[in-house]
Amino acid sequence: MKIQSSVFENNQNIPKKFTCDGADISPPLKIFGVPKNAQSLALIVDDPDAPGGTFVHWTMWNIPVEILEIQEGVTPAESIEGITSFGTTGYGGPCPPSGIHRYFFKIYALEDKLNLSDDADKSQLFEAMKGRILDEAELVGLYKRNK
Repeated sequence: MKIQSSVFENNQNIPKKFTCDGADISPPLKIFGVPKNAQSLALIVDDPDAPGGTFVHWTMWNIPVEILEIQEGVTPAESIEGITSFGTTGYGGPCPPSGIHRYFFKIYALEDKLNLSDDADKSQLFEAMKGRILDEAELVGLYKRNK
């Protein structure tokens, strides 16, 4: 399985538009090679370089397997977004306090849909995915604020 974006390459800079310094909307993502027996997809975007520990920028699950592209600024129909480290649901773009941070866009192919409400956080999502992951892929974007 593979995940890519048309606006940044792996280990390259995320454009300002998709950060707190721009429009703060989610970047477009393309998903390739989803296993035939997968029933849903899940997405986690986090920053392990945050000063207080890993900061969660976006979680989403029950993404239909037919969705091969998550469009810019769009949550696919039927998908559920969970609570981020911002304390809200939905995408929150990169906004590092200092230095270059890495943002991991991780996609998971699951054997079934998850029974989680939209007040679930990353740890609850990860717990629900245990034993159900068929394949996974990641894309890393970089961002440094110009202050």
